[in-house]
Formats: sequence, C-alpha cells, structure tokens
Amino acid sequence: MSEIIERESPSWHLPAMIVLGLIAIGGLWFGWNASSKLDSTQQAMTAQIKTSEQAVQQDVSSLKDRLAQDEKANADLQGDLTVVTKKLKITQGQLKNAREEATKLNDATTQKLTALDTSVHTELATKATSDDVKTVDTKVGGVQTDLNSTKEDLKMARSEMGTLIARNHDEIDQLRRLGEREYVEFKVDAKNKPVKVGNVTVELKSVNEKNNRFTVAMTVEDKKFEKKNRAMNEPIFFYTSGARFPEEMVINKVGKNTVSGYVSIPKANSQPQATTSSSGN
Repeated sequence: MSEIIERESPSWHLPAMIVLGLIAIGGLWFGWNASSKLDSTQQAMTAQIKTSEQAVQQDVSSLKDRLAQDEKANADLQGDLTVVTKKLKITQGQLKNAREEATKLNDATTQKLTALDTSVHTELATKATSDDVKTVDTKVGGVQTDLNSTKEDLKMARSEMGTLIARNHDEIDQLRRLGEREYVEFKVDAKNKPVKVGNVTVELKSVNEKNNRFTVAMTVEDKKFEKKNRAMNEPIFFYTSGARFPEEMVINKVGKNTVSGYVSIPKANSQPQATTSSSGN
C-alpha cells in the first residue's frame, strides 16, 4: 500500500510546478508591461513639461519686450512733458506781457478819449452862442412852416379811414414825404395775370374803361377775395396778421385790360402787436 502512495506522489508535483511557472511568467509580463507604461507616462510628462517651460519662457520674453516698450514710452512722455512745461512757462510769460501792454493801451486810449471829450465840449461851448441857437430855432420854424404848407397844398380826397388818396405819381411822392405810410406803386398789364405788390397779390378780372370801373381778385396771406365793379380812386382796405391798421390799395388809372395804382402800408404796423386780424373790406 505504501509503495502505491510513493509512486502516485510525484504526479502532483509537475502540475504544481507548471502552475507556479505560469504565475511567475505572468508576474514578469505584468511587471514589464507596467514598466513600459511608466516609461511612456514619464516621456509624455517630460514632453509636456518642456512645452510648458517653452511657453513660459515665451511669455516671459514677451513681457520683457512690453516692459521695455512701456519704459521707452514713459521716457518719451516725460521728455514731451518737460518740453511742454518749458513752453508753457514761456507762453505764460508772453501772456503776462501782453496783458500789461493791453492795460497800457487801454489807459492811453482812455486818456485820449477824455482829452477829446473835453476838447469837443469846450469847442461846442465856445460856438454855441445865443445867435447860433436863434438861427437853429429859425430853421426849425421854417421847416415846420414848410411842412404845414405842404399839408395845406395836398388838396386830396380822404377815405373813410382818414387817409389821403393820391391820384397820380406826383401826389404819391407828396404823401411819401409826409412819412406816415410807405407807398408801393404797381401796374397790371393783362387780365388773369397775378402781380405781387407788397403784402398782397392783385389779379385783374375785368375792366370797364368807359365808366372807370374794374374788378380785381386779391390774395392776402393765402386768403383770396374778389372786389367787383370798383370805381377808380376808391380805396380798398385789408388787414394782415399782427397789423394795427389796415393797408390800402388804390387804383388811380384804368385802361384797356390794364390798371395801375399803389398800395400804402402804415409804418405803425412795423411795431409788434399782441393781437392779429385778417379781413378784406
């Protein structure tokens, strides 16, 4: 029985040795594989570190260049500031001198004006004798007399508004000399052809030359109205916006398909007014 056991025992050792051998081989392979991966990882890490170092060196170099440029720009600015400061000091000095010269000129001008004013007053006081004053009063009286005579010589008809009606160019000139109104003369040479006269547009519609009558259309500030069968030298009154007094149109000459006359404008209308009106009589 013991002999049988001794013969069977060596058969278990061989498989065990084989298994142990395989395990040893597997351990060696695993160790070699891990070592290879470690080497690869180390190489990759080394490459990354080199890349990072290069990038850092480039950044540092770029920062150094920018710092150098900034330092140069700063030096240039300091130089410019120095130049400007020197020029500003010069300009301030020139400005001070200019102000002093202007003050001197103003003082000199004031003295000259004072001397001139004194001289003029002295000369006027010397010349303004009682005889001169009497002469001036006589001239003023003469002008007033001439004006009154002119008014008396104006034997013209008056409208219901109290205005004098001129019948021709000479009488219009006489009215102009009174200075109360402005006169704009005009002529319409054909029918249905509007003519702008001062603040009004006049358009001839028809003429009765035998009876000295006419019909016209008038446009004042975009408002059109018609005056039918009006007589020569009959004033037509109309208002413009903001006017105190009416303007006046007079036709003092009638011909074949033609009329002529004037528009008179009160000078008082040039003064600003608070109220406005617009109508045609």
